[in-house]
Amino acid sequence: MTKQMIAGLALLALTLPLTAHADVQRVSAPEGAKVYIIHPADGAKVKSPVKVQFGLSGMGVAPAGQDIAKTGHHHLLIDTDYTALKLGEPFPATERVRHFGGGQTEVSVELAPGTHTLQLLLGDHRHIAFDPPVVSQKITIIVE
Repeated sequence: MTKQMIAGLALLALTLPLTAHADVQRVSAPEGAKVYIIHPADGAKVKSPVKVQFGLSGMGVAPAGQDIAKTGHHHLLIDTDYTALKLGEPFPATERVRHFGGGQTEVSVELAPGTHTLQLLLGDHRHIAFDPPVVSQKITIIVE
């Protein structure tokens, strides 16, 4: 487990008492906010580890646990879709849902050879989706 994952899990643990019940009120997303994957491009053939760069417009990035207006932090969804998550609850930290609660904007991720999908979902200071969700287009990459 990386230092970044440990820090993200620690921050999640600190915010759980604030979100212990389901369907907490979600923070409104600023109008025009967009999250996107800068790199790799949709359809790219890449080698592992895959460098993924996150983009965001209309909002800023802040670490989890810091309640700062119009900011959030990234979650990288690997081979899953944001609709599989309970958007009114903190996102689980799994191999398919990677947390970047330290405010990171890129990562190198080990992926097995084959076809994979990547999607970004911005979370608020509690790891909960904005309303409406600030989510990227899902891209497909081929790891050689």
